[in-house]
Amino acid sequence: MANLGIPQNTIAVLQKYNFNFQKKFGQNFLIDTHVLEKIMDSAEITKEDCVLEIGPGIGTMTQYLAERAGHVVVVEVDKNLIPILRDTLSAYDNVTIINNDILKVDVNRIAKEKNDGKPIKVVANLPYYITTPIIMGLFESHVPLQSITIMVQKEVADRMQVGPGTKDYGALSLAVQYYAKPEIVANVPPNCFIPRPNVGSAVIRLTRYEKPPVDVKDESRMFALIRASFNQRRKTLVNGLTNAPELKLSKERVLEALEKMELPPTVRGEALTLEQFALLSNIL
Repeated sequence: MANLGIPQNTIAVLQKYNFNFQKKFGQNFLIDTHVLEKIMDSAEITKEDCVLEIGPGIGTMTQYLAERAGHVVVVEVDKNLIPILRDTLSAYDNVTIINNDILKVDVNRIAKEKNDGKPIKVVANLPYYITTPIIMGLFESHVPLQSITIMVQKEVADRMQVGPGTKDYGALSLAVQYYAKPEIVANVPPNCFIPRPNVGSAVIRLTRYEKPPVDVKDESRMFALIRASFNQRRKTLVNGLTNAPELKLSKERVLEALEKMELPPTVRGEALTLEQFALLSNIL
């Protein structure tokens, strides 16, 4: 089968099927063999692995994965791409194609059926508009995951790995760093895609922790605190938490907790580390 990482091969497939890009699905197909090799190397795909690929497009990266992995499960929401995938992946007997929205797919079941419940690896070139819900969905549903290696918008990749006190630091940074060790492995310019996106991209690898780096009694409670403290970034932490009706916290209680932690009453959420949020959650 022709390597779709080569631009003219991708164009030939798109013309053969008269394919129209759908804006609503955020479709940008990768056309750069070096970047594809880099993703494979970063994800460390071997014959032992079962890989879940989200949004395979016309199967460009899927071909690379199928060559290296034991089994590849692809989930594609656009039904117009399914016949194309059946064609471009026809040479591989280790690929399962699912036409569905990844947010509605039971990934635990895929791991059970295709990998005896052992941790799977996720590899994807994610549409920008849905990056955060997909990543959070994978982590929060406690799917058995070894790593997630994804192409995302550059600023989203930056947000996933920054620390307190920076403008990009927020709920996503804390959530990712609670579940995984983030590491940007490549920056990818717009000309590596068809059609060209308006922004730069980056490949980031999230290696799942065996156990989270902080001890927290109730993680959903901690994430509710984190979300509330970043909902109104310019406000103090005290105001952010007491303004969130779902937390039911009084000002006195929050101030008391901050005092225990030796933090000033004017502190903002963006100044707290993951450890401090865990401690605050445990105290409250």
